[in-house]
Amino acid sequence: MSHDGAGDGPATPTREAGLKANAIGFLDALVIGLNSTSPAYSLAAVLGPIVALVGIYAPGVMLASFVPMLLIAAAFYYLNKVDQDCGTTFSWVTRAMGPWAGWLGGWAIAMTGVLVIGSLADVAVNFGLLAFGLDDWAANAWIRQGLTVAVILAMTTICVIGTELSAHLQDILILAQVFFLLAFAVVAIYRIYAGTSTLEEIEPSLSWLNPFGAGGAALTGGLLLGVFMYWGWESAVNLTEEVENSATAPGRAGIWSTVILLVTYLSVGFAVVGYAGTVFLAENAGEEEAIFAVLAHEVMGGWDWMVLLAVCTSALASTQTTIIPASRTALSMARRHALPPHLAHIHPRFRTPDVSTWWVAGIAIGWYLIVNQISENALLDSLTALSLLIAFYYALTGLACAVYYRRHLLEGPHNLLLIGVGPVVGAGLLIWLLVESIGDMSNPENSASGVSWFGLGPPLVIGIAIALVGVLVMCFWRVRDGRFWQERRTVVDPALVHARKR
Repeated sequence: MSHDGAGDGPATPTREAGLKANAIGFLDALVIGLNSTSPAYSLAAVLGPIVALVGIYAPGVMLASFVPMLLIAAAFYYLNKVDQDCGTTFSWVTRAMGPWAGWLGGWAIAMTGVLVIGSLADVAVNFGLLAFGLDDWAANAWIRQGLTVAVILAMTTICVIGTELSAHLQDILILAQVFFLLAFAVVAIYRIYAGTSTLEEIEPSLSWLNPFGAGGAALTGGLLLGVFMYWGWESAVNLTEEVENSATAPGRAGIWSTVILLVTYLSVGFAVVGYAGTVFLAENAGEEEAIFAVLAHEVMGGWDWMVLLAVCTSALASTQTTIIPASRTALSMARRHALPPHLAHIHPRFRTPDVSTWWVAGIAIGWYLIVNQISENALLDSLTALSLLIAFYYALTGLACAVYYRRHLLEGPHNLLLIGVGPVVGAGLLIWLLVESIGDMSNPENSASGVSWFGLGPPLVIGIAIALVGVLVMCFWRVRDGRFWQERRTVVDPALVHARKR
């Protein structure tokens, strides 16, 4: 199927070996989208710092962070309707805004995987060891890092063996994660109203949903953290070529993922803030994941292993699903001649992008081991740099949606609001957060390590370095093989727009 308007650009490149079509259904895609965000891990890592910024209004900040995510999810939905390409942002931005912008969008997606996969596997190993009482192993850097590499290799193998196996594993992990989180939230809320909290409990109130309660400056910092909490749901859309009803199901899975995440985050947010109080959470915000382990013991007593396993399964699931966007994006870029062609190889038996998957895993392992040799804080700083890449490619996608459909936005209020205004507003919010994030990261004191790299904070230096390397690789490949850069921008086929309305 061609996605181009008449005479407006080249036809979609022929795909000699495709991914396995109809390998999974809507529910499987939804589960993968949820697990990619790593809900339990995200809560463990981010809830304390958000409370330190905005106090009892942490649930309100989570609600406000949901808004740009939903608007960008709508952009993913409508762009996937007319271009079911596993490269998602890379393919869409290329067709709407040109190859240079598209290439950089694809690079940003691939690099987010490289930065975060090692950290996620490390958290899975750490919390798994704690859950089984192996605290000494968890404290041993060599053991933890060795097990982390083993986890990445195992999850990569599952990704290569097949999308169906990946989906079945994700089903099990999400069930365990949600059950443990809900049990934690229910017990915490019960103990609040029973007056048996071991900390300084506060009775929950709907006023906590006011994101402006702590002031504008605090809201900005909280939103930067909130965006990280929701990031990852688009993995469902990266599987578009492997999902049944590929024109609609992946996009719907992405949207529903954000809604379910909102409910989960608000439930646990109310429970944690109400049980522990703002003083305890703010004082221990720097502990990040460790504070969730402490809270698990305070709330659940001898059953604290349930919460530890929730974070473990959350990080384990996300380790696997985070490989998906990076590997599928590399595949899409390679078959469009934007990267070396061997990255487009499809395994003849499993029909998965085996070469790009192993490359992503290998680079992620190398990054994890090298950064850990610098310091543990350097790994945290590299995760902070994620917000730059996330905001960049999400914003590009929102703008691409409006540009892609530009000739059809005035055909009715539906098109104008949901395909034009909404995605642009979402992109605008993310661009604003990107600018604010750059300003915040420029101050070395705001980094996890508190040191200065070239007079700037390490996260900003890492973000700039990734961008510069991307530009250099792009220019090199442009000289080496310029076919991709001959593509021109695309206009939506009116027949596809009318088909979408039906």
